[in-house]
Amino acid sequence: MTILLLGLVVFLGAHAVRIVAPSARDALAARLGAMPFRALYSLVSLVGLVLIVVGYGAAREAPVPLWDPPVFTRHLAATLMIFVFPLLFAAYLPGRISRATKHPMLAAVKIWAFAHLIANGTLADVVLFGSFLAWAVAARISAKRHPRPAVVTAPPRAANDAIAVIAGLVVYALFVTVLHLWLIGVAPLG
Repeated sequence: MTILLLGLVVFLGAHAVRIVAPSARDALAARLGAMPFRALYSLVSLVGLVLIVVGYGAAREAPVPLWDPPVFTRHLAATLMIFVFPLLFAAYLPGRISRATKHPMLAAVKIWAFAHLIANGTLADVVLFGSFLAWAVAARISAKRHPRPAVVTAPPRAANDAIAVIAGLVVYALFVTVLHLWLIGVAPLG
Protein backbone atom coordinates (compact mmCIF):
# COMPACT_ATOMS: atom_id res chain seq x y z
CA MET A 1 0.00 0.00 0.00
CA THR A 2 2.93 2.33 0.69
CA ILE A 3 4.16 2.13 -2.90
CA LEU A 4 0.65 2.80 -4.21
CA LEU A 5 0.29 5.83 -1.94
CA LEU A 6 3.72 7.11 -2.95
CA GLY A 7 2.84 6.71 -6.61
CA LEU A 8 -0.43 8.56 -6.17
CA VAL A 9 1.32 11.40 -4.36
CA VAL A 10 3.94 11.70 -7.11
CA PHE A 11 1.57 11.32 -10.08
CA LEU A 12 -1.42 13.26 -8.83
CA GLY A 13 0.84 15.72 -7.02
CA ALA A 14 2.53 16.60 -10.31
CA HIS A 15 -0.88 16.97 -11.93
CA ALA A 16 -2.24 19.00 -9.01
CA VAL A 17 0.41 21.72 -9.09
CA ARG A 18 -1.69 23.58 -11.65
CA ILE A 19 -4.62 23.38 -9.22
CA VAL A 20 -2.90 24.52 -6.03
CA ALA A 21 -0.03 26.69 -7.31
CA PRO A 22 -0.56 27.68 -10.94
CA SER A 23 1.76 30.68 -10.75
CA ALA A 24 4.60 28.58 -9.30
CA ARG A 25 4.07 26.04 -12.09
CA ASP A 26 4.15 28.75 -14.73
CA ALA A 27 7.27 30.29 -13.17
CA LEU A 28 9.06 26.92 -13.19
CA ALA A 29 8.04 26.33 -16.81
CA ALA A 30 9.33 29.77 -17.77
CA ARG A 31 12.62 29.26 -15.92
CA LEU A 32 13.29 25.80 -17.38
CA GLY A 33 11.89 26.41 -20.84
CA ALA A 34 8.96 24.62 -22.44
CA MET A 35 10.66 21.42 -23.57
CA PRO A 36 12.76 20.79 -20.43
CA PHE A 37 9.68 21.49 -18.30
CA ARG A 38 7.61 19.02 -20.30
CA ALA A 39 10.39 16.44 -20.07
CA LEU A 40 10.63 16.87 -16.29
CA TYR A 41 6.85 16.78 -15.94
CA SER A 42 6.66 13.65 -18.07
CA LEU A 43 9.46 11.95 -16.15
CA VAL A 44 7.85 12.68 -12.76
CA SER A 45 4.48 11.50 -14.09
CA LEU A 46 6.01 8.32 -15.47
CA VAL A 47 7.72 7.55 -12.17
CA GLY A 48 4.43 8.11 -10.36
CA LEU A 49 2.54 5.92 -12.83
CA VAL A 50 5.03 3.08 -12.49
CA LEU A 51 4.79 3.29 -8.70
CA ILE A 52 0.98 3.22 -8.94
CA VAL A 53 1.02 0.14 -11.17
CA VAL A 54 3.53 -1.70 -8.98
CA GLY A 55 1.86 -0.61 -5.74
CA TYR A 56 -1.66 -1.47 -6.90
CA GLY A 57 -0.49 -4.85 -8.15
CA ALA A 58 1.14 -5.59 -4.80
CA ALA A 59 -1.92 -4.39 -2.90
CA ARG A 60 -4.17 -6.68 -4.96
CA GLU A 61 -2.13 -9.69 -3.84
CA ALA A 62 -3.06 -9.03 -0.21
CA PRO A 63 -6.45 -7.35 -0.53
CA VAL A 64 -8.17 -5.64 2.37
CA PRO A 65 -11.90 -6.02 1.62
CA LEU A 66 -14.15 -3.16 2.63
CA TRP A 67 -17.37 -4.38 1.03
CA ASP A 68 -18.59 -6.91 -1.49
CA PRO A 69 -19.97 -4.97 -4.46
CA PRO A 70 -23.17 -6.45 -5.92
CA VAL A 71 -22.80 -8.09 -9.33
CA PHE A 72 -24.83 -5.39 -11.06
CA THR A 73 -22.11 -2.83 -10.28
CA ARG A 74 -19.77 -4.68 -12.69
CA HIS A 75 -22.34 -4.35 -15.45
CA LEU A 76 -22.97 -0.72 -14.54
CA ALA A 77 -19.22 -0.06 -14.62
CA ALA A 78 -18.88 -1.74 -18.02
CA THR A 79 -21.74 0.42 -19.31
CA LEU A 80 -20.22 3.62 -17.94
CA MET A 81 -16.87 2.74 -19.48
CA ILE A 82 -18.44 2.91 -22.95
CA PHE A 83 -18.17 6.69 -22.68
CA VAL A 84 -14.58 6.87 -21.45
CA PHE A 85 -12.59 6.12 -24.59
CA PRO A 86 -14.64 8.35 -26.93
CA LEU A 87 -14.13 11.17 -24.41
CA LEU A 88 -10.38 10.54 -24.37
CA PHE A 89 -10.27 10.80 -28.16
CA ALA A 90 -12.53 13.87 -28.06
CA ALA A 91 -9.95 15.61 -25.86
CA TYR A 92 -7.67 15.77 -28.92
CA LEU A 93 -10.33 16.01 -31.63
CA PRO A 94 -12.28 19.26 -31.17
CA GLY A 95 -15.95 19.02 -31.96
CA ARG A 96 -19.36 19.03 -30.34
CA ILE A 97 -18.33 16.44 -27.74
CA SER A 98 -15.41 18.52 -26.48
CA ARG A 99 -17.52 21.70 -26.51
CA ALA A 100 -20.35 20.04 -24.59
CA THR A 101 -18.13 18.42 -21.97
CA LYS A 102 -15.68 21.38 -21.74
CA HIS A 103 -12.88 19.04 -20.58
CA PRO A 104 -13.44 15.60 -22.08
CA MET A 105 -10.23 14.20 -20.54
CA LEU A 106 -11.35 15.11 -17.03
CA ALA A 107 -14.84 13.78 -17.74
CA ALA A 108 -13.27 10.51 -18.88
CA VAL A 109 -11.15 10.25 -15.74
CA LYS A 110 -14.16 10.96 -13.51
CA ILE A 111 -16.30 8.31 -15.22
CA TRP A 112 -13.43 5.78 -15.23
CA ALA A 113 -12.68 6.32 -11.54
CA PHE A 114 -16.35 6.26 -10.48
CA ALA A 115 -17.10 3.14 -12.52
CA HIS A 116 -14.17 1.27 -10.98
CA LEU A 117 -14.92 2.60 -7.50
CA ILE A 118 -18.45 1.18 -7.46
CA ALA A 119 -17.43 -2.18 -8.94
CA ASN A 120 -14.49 -2.92 -6.63
CA GLY A 121 -14.47 -3.16 -2.88
CA THR A 122 -10.95 -3.34 -1.49
CA LEU A 123 -9.01 -0.67 0.30
CA ALA A 124 -6.55 -0.37 -2.60
CA ASP A 125 -9.46 0.17 -5.01
CA VAL A 126 -10.91 2.93 -2.86
CA VAL A 127 -7.52 4.59 -2.50
CA LEU A 128 -6.66 4.36 -6.21
CA PHE A 129 -9.96 5.19 -7.84
CA GLY A 130 -11.10 7.55 -5.08
CA SER A 131 -7.88 9.54 -5.45
CA PHE A 132 -8.28 9.87 -9.20
CA LEU A 133 -11.94 10.83 -8.84
CA ALA A 134 -11.12 13.48 -6.23
CA TRP A 135 -8.28 14.84 -8.36
CA ALA A 136 -10.47 15.03 -11.49
CA VAL A 137 -13.24 16.83 -9.62
CA ALA A 138 -10.73 19.30 -8.15
CA ALA A 139 -9.08 19.82 -11.54
CA ARG A 140 -12.44 20.52 -13.19
CA ILE A 141 -13.37 23.04 -10.49
CA SER A 142 -9.96 24.67 -10.86
CA ALA A 143 -10.30 24.81 -14.65
CA LYS A 144 -13.66 26.53 -14.28
CA ARG A 145 -12.21 29.14 -11.95
CA HIS A 146 -8.94 29.63 -13.80
CA PRO A 147 -9.42 29.12 -17.53
CA ARG A 148 -6.28 28.03 -19.33
CA PRO A 149 -5.01 29.01 -22.75
CA ALA A 150 -6.28 26.73 -25.47
CA VAL A 151 -4.11 23.72 -26.20
CA VAL A 152 -3.13 23.18 -29.80
CA THR A 153 -5.01 20.16 -31.09
CA ALA A 154 -6.39 19.00 -34.39
CA PRO A 155 -8.43 21.62 -36.25
CA PRO A 156 -12.17 21.58 -35.45
CA ARG A 157 -14.06 19.46 -37.96
CA ALA A 158 -17.49 17.94 -38.06
CA ALA A 159 -15.97 14.51 -38.55
CA ASN A 160 -13.97 14.70 -35.31
CA ASP A 161 -16.91 13.58 -33.20
CA ALA A 162 -17.49 10.56 -35.43
CA ILE A 163 -13.80 9.69 -35.32
CA ALA A 164 -13.75 10.04 -31.51
CA VAL A 165 -16.82 7.84 -31.07
CA ILE A 166 -15.76 5.13 -33.53
CA ALA A 167 -12.15 4.99 -32.34
CA GLY A 168 -13.29 5.10 -28.71
CA LEU A 169 -15.72 2.24 -29.17
CA VAL A 170 -13.10 0.16 -30.96
CA VAL A 171 -10.65 0.67 -28.10
CA TYR A 172 -13.44 -0.05 -25.59
CA ALA A 173 -14.24 -3.31 -27.36
CA LEU A 174 -10.56 -4.27 -27.35
CA PHE A 175 -10.31 -3.54 -23.64
CA VAL A 176 -13.43 -5.51 -22.76
CA THR A 177 -12.48 -8.53 -24.84
CA VAL A 178 -8.67 -8.68 -24.60
CA LEU A 179 -6.68 -5.79 -23.17
CA HIS A 180 -8.17 -5.50 -19.66
CA LEU A 181 -7.46 -9.15 -18.93
CA TRP A 182 -4.02 -8.95 -20.52
CA LEU A 183 -2.95 -5.71 -18.85
CA ILE A 184 -4.80 -5.80 -15.53
CA GLY A 185 -5.37 -9.51 -15.08
CA VAL A 186 -9.15 -9.18 -14.67
CA ALA A 187 -11.82 -9.99 -17.24
CA PRO A 188 -14.29 -7.12 -16.86
CA LEU A 189 -17.31 -9.17 -17.90
CA GLY A 190 -16.09 -12.56 -16.75
